[in-house]
Amino acid sequence: FNPTLHAALKGVSMTAPTPAIDKKSLIEDRVNTGLLGQWYPVAKSVEIKTTQPYGTRLLGKKLVLWRGADGSLKCIEDFCPHRGAPLSYGEIHEGNIGCRYHGVIVDGEGVVVRVPAMPECAMEGRKALQSYAVTEHSDAVFVYVPSLSQPEPPPLVMPPELTGTEWTGFLCTSVWGTNYRYALDNLADPMHGCYLHSESFTLAYGSKQDLMKLDKTDNGFHVTRVGQVGDNFDWSEFAVHPGNMYCFLDIPYPPAAGPGGNMRIVGFATPVDATTCKVFFWRLRRVDGVAREAWRFLYRAALEERHWNVLEQDRVMLEGMPDDARKREMLYQHDLGVSRIRQLLTRAAKEQIEAELAQVAAE
Repeated sequence: FNPTLHAALKGVSMTAPTPAIDKKSLIEDRVNTGLLGQWYPVAKSVEIKTTQPYGTRLLGKKLVLWRGADGSLKCIEDFCPHRGAPLSYGEIHEGNIGCRYHGVIVDGEGVVVRVPAMPECAMEGRKALQSYAVTEHSDAVFVYVPSLSQPEPPPLVMPPELTGTEWTGFLCTSVWGTNYRYALDNLADPMHGCYLHSESFTLAYGSKQDLMKLDKTDNGFHVTRVGQVGDNFDWSEFAVHPGNMYCFLDIPYPPAAGPGGNMRIVGFATPVDATTCKVFFWRLRRVDGVAREAWRFLYRAALEERHWNVLEQDRVMLEGMPDDARKREMLYQHDLGVSRIRQLLTRAAKEQIEAELAQVAAE
């Protein structure tokens, strides 16, 4: 059931020559709030505990997560079926979650287990809330938001840097007060590095003039500067899979930054709501043995603060942009990657909206 589409179709005859449906607006709204049928990272693994619930928002929905006694992850709507109080304010009882308002206990499938204030209450045993598939990988917890065409979660595809043993690094997360689309645009725009980050430790080099080149890949696209390689944030690549999307790029590192060559950044952007996103960045280097431990120490002792400063430059710039900036912007050749990521999102949203409209019309 999609309330937005039902409202859009209320009173509209689907047999009319021109149904009064603004499909373009529905597609734009879907892109803006976030695609369905996707795995999204929502928290660090250490934040989800067996002792207390964790409340968050994803695509405008309030969710609550916790772990069962065996460490298994649970995720349901953050809504008590009794009166709507946030379950994330409650407590964990034998692997289930209890509402602090009146004590109603719900399990990880959204079923009311017990109503302590009224034994044998009719609420008990009813599935009252939507539950979500949830998994974890590389220190992050991912939640799957189903779509009409993909109700069951496909495999979560992670980048090879996070599935093997050659790379080591650290996950950092940050909440940005901007739509997730601007975070993706920022990653698809290598040219901003030599301007916005011109005073940083690693991104202060390279030409401020260039052209961009975009190449399609098996699972997405690669955008790179034409005139320089290895001087700055010179390229980025997006990998698009049936259930998730991520970006990766390299930051050239001088010998003073320790062993391992370039810093590889793997990034995800999670839509919290229309004006907020949460970014997840793994900062990685390919090192082993003693060099691995030396670099991890160096990162924590000296480099991490510098990396946070660079990330803050991105956050401040994007948060300063108006929510409707893309309605007035004038793109040029350097924005090949920005245009491509927007095309991919719009195409996916169009497919989802058309499938939902067809279902509503058939009802």
